[in-house]
Amino acid sequence: MSERSVTDIVDELTLEETVALTHGASDPSDRATGYVRGIERLDVPPLRMVDGPLGVRVPGEEATAFPAPLALAATFDTDLAETHGAALGRETNGMDADALLGPGTNLIRVPQNGRNFEYFSEDPVHSAAFAAAVTRGIESEDVIATPKHYVANSQERYRASISADVSESALRELYLPSFRAAVDAGAGSVMTAYNGVNGTRMSDHARLLRDVLKGEWGFEGYVVSDWFGTEGAAAAANGGLDVEMPGVPMGEMLPGDADAEDGPVEMPEELARGMPDAASCERFAEVLAERVRDGTVPEARLDDMAERVLTQMDRIGRLDGSRTDGAVDTPEHRRLARRVAERASVLLKNDGALPLADDAAVALVGPNIDEAVLGGGGSSETTPVVESTPEAALTSRADGPVTVEYGLPPVEAVSMFDLLEGADGGEGDDGSTRDPEMADALAAAAEADVAVVCVRDTATEAMDRENLRLPGRQDDLVEAVADAADRTVVVVNSSGPVELPWRNDVDAVVENWYPGQAHGDALAAVLYGDADPSGRLPVTFAPESAYPTSGDERRYPGEDGVVHYDEGVFVGYRHLDREGVEPTYPFGHGGSYADYEYVDADLADGTVHVTVENTSERDGREVVQVYVEPPEDGDVERPPRELAGFASVEVPAGERVEVSVDLAEHAFDSYVEGSGWTTPPGEYALAVGRSSRDIRLELAATR
Repeated sequence: MSERSVTDIVDELTLEETVALTHGASDPSDRATGYVRGIERLDVPPLRMVDGPLGVRVPGEEATAFPAPLALAATFDTDLAETHGAALGRETNGMDADALLGPGTNLIRVPQNGRNFEYFSEDPVHSAAFAAAVTRGIESEDVIATPKHYVANSQERYRASISADVSESALRELYLPSFRAAVDAGAGSVMTAYNGVNGTRMSDHARLLRDVLKGEWGFEGYVVSDWFGTEGAAAAANGGLDVEMPGVPMGEMLPGDADAEDGPVEMPEELARGMPDAASCERFAEVLAERVRDGTVPEARLDDMAERVLTQMDRIGRLDGSRTDGAVDTPEHRRLARRVAERASVLLKNDGALPLADDAAVALVGPNIDEAVLGGGGSSETTPVVESTPEAALTSRADGPVTVEYGLPPVEAVSMFDLLEGADGGEGDDGSTRDPEMADALAAAAEADVAVVCVRDTATEAMDRENLRLPGRQDDLVEAVADAADRTVVVVNSSGPVELPWRNDVDAVVENWYPGQAHGDALAAVLYGDADPSGRLPVTFAPESAYPTSGDERRYPGEDGVVHYDEGVFVGYRHLDREGVEPTYPFGHGGSYADYEYVDADLADGTVHVTVENTSERDGREVVQVYVEPPEDGDVERPPRELAGFASVEVPAGERVEVSVDLAEHAFDSYVEGSGWTTPPGEYALAVGRSSRDIRLELAATR
């Protein structure tokens, strides 16, 4: 901590200097995503913010490309998540930055949301646990964590113009818990969403920013806008926003006419639907001082804004010039990236095809097997120093022959940045000269002991996926290979749920998410059994029509500027359970190369103790999940089953372990408007199992 008090510094600031601490400016080095200039007269250094949910993004520089947050969440291991967060913090320091713009912790409501890969879960208990763990990790390295995008930011289409019409019970039970958990874990900043909530823009939302975030939760950090996410300066400042970003004209941030002040910036129509209108932003740099002079914004509010920024800079040591040692692309970080990618892999199906025999003859098929799937497009893009591809890694790992056939032209990843620069994106747009034939892939599959087919989707910030189908002819390729091969294993790299119409025709399916720079090495380890695929689904896989946001424009993408969260608390598996719909693969689902028996369970002081036995001859890792089922005669309509807690634990071959699962704070509660958190009396069931649909033991709990 600095020897100078923050209060003394604020007292010495001029009006113009105080305003300068509340908005972005141009970084002289062109490295920071967000830059708040310092006050040289008072020896206050600049504050530098960088993008980072998948790794630190500094344009033109390299860093560790970690697996996507959705992949991290699939590990169901919060200790690993905290370790991951600490690595992100070290890399932020290694880039001489002070704040990381992450974690992303919006609840997954819309399955085709283009940024689902940046988030954790469709379940609030699960998402909150990971938001807290990653935040603790980042902050442990004296870096400011910035959970985003507060709040109810569930779609990229119309994200900057839509208002979410959402009940207080849904806000409290689903959409706020992750942010509350991150704040409780020490987050120094929170980023507001582009969207509005119940008719008020989030950057101006006094009730959710001042009353809930800063009042109820006691948040002492600063609230920063998303880039070009504000409109009226006074409304934002009085509503609780502390820092406006980027604080410079659009022309300085995005391709286009740099002399055009706030634009216009040419962009494709489908991208424009998800981009903010920079011309509508009234920038703090231009008008905030005048709004203070004329009394529209109280001087005390402006001082509070600057004090919140300085307090966080002081807390992490920046006011006295200190910085915790950082590190970028270390051997430790490379190992961690691979470990997360391995642990995140979800074995959706296995009819004896996996693990592969070392000497098996393998046909490796897929349009993108010669590249690592690093992530989706947009502000989370990271450039690694090293990366491994499925083609190189499986060829290296195998003792038997591996025949490589692409089968289809490459599926080109889509990026917000490429679209802004005029690239079309789409299948085969990478300039590749190869012209693969599906027939060659089928011939290789027919000759092999097993065919491994790798498929992928594409996703980017500012655009939602059109549907849940794999792009191009990848479904056709899988079906044709399955017909030709004796055994077929399909590896899916996706940003979230995808439809798998061929799943009954193949022998094994592995969900591999966006695994980052260690893609190939991690995949080879899982396929050959060097690592157990111990991941579980943090989102339900189901036909697109089964989700509550499908088939109703009011619910998605919205009508007349409003998206109605009519489903209330029934999102994801909660909705399918209530409607009696069978998912393709349920929330929490995932296999293992080991077998487990749930022996017994008991409840004591808010903790469920479960004895699990590994009945196989190989070590494994099990994820124990506890769900609450409400009393049948309750007055409040509740989901039939809600996650209450979980734990990931190693279980050696032939041994039993006792797993302790702490129940969430509001495991038995509902939020009733006008009454707050309430616990309806009655007998609850605690369902213990391997997924939301695979229950092994039940306990009774009376409230």
